Amino acid sequence: MSNPTAAILIIGDEILSGRTRDANMHYLAGELTRIGIDLKEVRVVADETAAIVAAVNALRAGYAQVFTSGGIGPTHDDITADAVAAAFGTALAVRDDARAILAAHYDRAGLEFNAARQRMARIPEGALLIDNPISAAPGFSLENVHVMAGVPDIFKAMVASLLPRLTGGRPVLSQTLRVDRGEGMIAEPLGALAAEFDDLSFGSYPFIQNGAYGTNIVVRGTDAARIDAAIGRLAALFPGDGA
Repeated sequence: MSNPTAAILIIGDEILSGRTRDANMHYLAGELTRIGIDLKEVRVVADETAAIVAAVNALRAGYAQVFTSGGIGPTHDDITADAVAAAFGTALAVRDDARAILAAHYDRAGLEFNAARQRMARIPEGALLIDNPISAAPGFSLENVHVMAGVPDIFKAMVASLLPRLTGGRPVLSQTLRVDRGEGMIAEPLGALAAEFDDLSFGSYPFIQNGAYGTNIVVRGTDAARIDAAIGRLAALFPGDGA
């Protein structure tokens, strides 16, 4: 049986403008690989309701799980909750349990729980909360869409809260063989081997070192014995290489 599939939707003008470098996709990809969920697509959209709605609807129809990053803070441009509710055609309102979490957090901090902060307690009808142990403002899951913060440390904490309730598959394993030859020299035998081991994924990543061409061949799959066999065949195809 194949692993569940997933996509991540990264939301924010600051990502598209180059002002902020995204770290959340890289982190999530590693965590999903670890639990056997295959990340298949990454999209980045601006802080525009129509763009978020269209992306959420397309991705949730195509993948078992969809993760969003960004746009759930207290300011006017934090519109992800509104857009996700619109995508599902469901109501969005301040929810008592989310409000209580935030009120307790700001009370402990000695800060006013003002109207802007109360925006973060707006949750679509029928959603499950995702715990946020860092800044308290919860994310939420609505069917197969999981809405989380864009701040990397908070995103990581939310992912840790969320993943135990998702069903994964077999963790994806990998091995790498370095070949001191350019891709043009190895393409034909590598293609034939990939066709033979069609249950595995073969990636070819060229490099130049000290003026010489080389290629790192990465073999990925869920069966360790099959990966071992493929790496053994690769080593036999390119004797004298490998590191």
